[in-house]
Amino acid sequence: MLLDLTLADFAAQTAAKEPTPGGGAVAAYVGTLGAALGTMAARYSQGRKGLEEHEEALAREIDALEGLRGTLTELVDADAKAYKLVTSAYKLPKGTDEEKAARRDAIQDALRKALQPPLETCRAAVAGLEVVASLREHSNPNLISDVAVAAYALGATYRSAWINVLINVGGVKDAPFKAEVMGEGERLEARCRELETATGEAIVASLT
Repeated sequence: MLLDLTLADFAAQTAAKEPTPGGGAVAAYVGTLGAALGTMAARYSQGRKGLEEHEEALAREIDALEGLRGTLTELVDADAKAYKLVTSAYKLPKGTDEEKAARRDAIQDALRKALQPPLETCRAAVAGLEVVASLREHSNPNLISDVAVAAYALGATYRSAWINVLINVGGVKDAPFKAEVMGEGERLEARCRELETATGEAIVASLT
């Protein structure tokens, strides 16, 4: 499993001439770091003088971010496994009409399955941005830059994962399914940009 690797080994394997980890796995991993950094900022805000009224909100934010970190962690390996389904489908024999038809069906099934991990990563990234945006309103001021980095990391996670959705959905022949995925992506992207602006960019503006 990719998650059994050290940080250095993960980077080395990413740099190697190997198909995994690829962009989808890297996107999910960046998301785990964004969620983790948001959690750290929230924990440093707990018990701080002047933030007593936000203790319940901070506890909810920590729980939410920890849950999302777990989800994104699982998606690192899920993306790599989904990629193997696609490569296996393309390697199926195509010598006869029956084999060609079976291969086409297998490719379509694999592409639909392969876009699910990055799509789940997109959803988790935007959910994380929702939490980080809330955290910005009552975080320890000494950790406000970490809140901004968490927001930018989660924004990068969304954009990076969405590219991996696009590369797979582009080959899907099922028009209604494709339209549904694209529609969800448009909604998620709009929310992602809104939250990044309200969090990361707002924090940067407050520091300059």
